Amino acid sequence: MPNARALPLSRRGLLATGGAVGLGALVTACGSKDAKGSDKSGGAAKKSGPWTFTDDRKTKISKKSTPQRVVAYIGSAAALYDFGVDKQIVGTFGPTTLKNGEPDKQAGDLPVDQVTVLGNEWGQFNVEKYAALRPELLITNMYDPGALFYVPDDSKDKILGLADSVAITSGRVSMLDPIKRYAELAESLGADLKAKKVVEAKARFEKAAETLRKTAKGSKIKVMACSASADLFYVSNPKVNADLIYFSELGVEFVQPKKLDQGGYFESLSWENADKYDADLLFLDDRTATLQPKDLKSKPTWSKLPAVKAGQITGWSSEPRFSYAGAAPLIEALTKAMQDAKKVS
Repeated sequence: MPNARALPLSRRGLLATGGAVGLGALVTACGSKDAKGSDKSGGAAKKSGPWTFTDDRKTKISKKSTPQRVVAYIGSAAALYDFGVDKQIVGTFGPTTLKNGEPDKQAGDLPVDQVTVLGNEWGQFNVEKYAALRPELLITNMYDPGALFYVPDDSKDKILGLADSVAITSGRVSMLDPIKRYAELAESLGADLKAKKVVEAKARFEKAAETLRKTAKGSKIKVMACSASADLFYVSNPKVNADLIYFSELGVEFVQPKKLDQGGYFESLSWENADKYDADLLFLDDRTATLQPKDLKSKPTWSKLPAVKAGQITGWSSEPRFSYAGAAPLIEALTKAMQDAKKVS
């Protein structure tokens, strides 16, 4: 997923800078309001008594009461919002808004105008703004063990020194695992998992999954999960991405790249070699900073791919939000694309 955010497809690259100065004075002077001046507190439901949660680093976080000021990676925030956590989310980091101020697709249904954005791009994390939010808890994904997604290495110690953190494993496991964990985390924060919105989303997800299973069972369509940048074409490994692992469990046949780059998330190919693998359907990374079909018309090898010639390309949300509401539409879109595709490879 190399793109304008300089975010490696592997989700493992060196995190960019995000320093801050004068944190001690800032924390002392930040007062009772957040960076936007609002006294935002509360959440899905205020819970009395102590709060504990053990994250996927096996770190147990204990507090005297349920955190009411949460800052989260945008995918984490969007997933928690789907499960019913709302007012507690006071800040986000990662691709939250576009240049025109509209929500990035990774924000899902989260009302982005109600949160403070600490940085939209890889390596951007405004530590001063973070401190001013008086955070009680930081939440993010963990695609590789110990690697806190979108938390820059060079300012990590400052960031983690300001509040407790929760990391949810989001790579090398089936997508069902992080969905379950975000549900558990949301419930601990006061969300009602029996709320109509959540129950209906889960039912939609389960129906979509069963439809994909039936579709895949009778299909000979081979799918290639991929991402495009100006210089390279990336073929993703279906054995490490959580969504691809789950889709494979449902019976979808993916192209398996043979010469994986370090970390195992993908094989990077020069555009001259972009036709190395045959596929009937391209599952193309559709995040806002990756190249899309309209951007790739000048690439001769792209235009010669059988799936491209047949117009068999569908968007892939390669950083899915791990909730039933977030995942169901992704499953439905892949199912329809497979149903509409014909064998071309």
